[in-house]
Amino acid sequence: MEHIPFGDTPGSRCHFYRRVCDLPATVDPPHLGRIIMKAEYVWALILPADLSKAVKTYMQHHGSDIGPILSHPRSNRWTLLVRPDIPDDVRLFAELFRLNVSVVRTGGTIALPSPVDIGVQFRRWIEPPRCTFRPSGLVVVDAIRARSGPYQPVRRWTAPHAPAAQGRP
Repeated sequence: MEHIPFGDTPGSRCHFYRRVCDLPATVDPPHLGRIIMKAEYVWALILPADLSKAVKTYMQHHGSDIGPILSHPRSNRWTLLVRPDIPDDVRLFAELFRLNVSVVRTGGTIALPSPVDIGVQFRRWIEPPRCTFRPSGLVVVDAIRARSGPYQPVRRWTAPHAPAAQGRP
């Protein structure tokens, strides 16, 4: 984040996350300055960085707004904050698991970038939160399906047109 209007300490960053972005952030533990939030009305999808980049580009090219996205450089993964509208469906979770995608649902913990995270190896914002917007989790899942290779939409097969008769007797 370039500019935090409330200062840049773990406490002031949490205040910004809570007041401006409606993210239920807390400093935990206080002496380390780590910022976390419990998933409840904000969930997250955590996926490999390469797939995340493709999903972000896909969503932008298809007119979907992008919500907050953070990077975990050490694990080469991104976290996309989403609305909690992903159904509790075993087949869906199995599909996402095969793609190395995790869903952080109600009760889970999501770590957010903190001003004490120094260096490029710690969490950082790819798309910082600027307001309360988060995309639908289902929209992001559809983008993951569209960009994940083997799970791309199936093209319908159509029979080739028969060539016109070539002057047979």
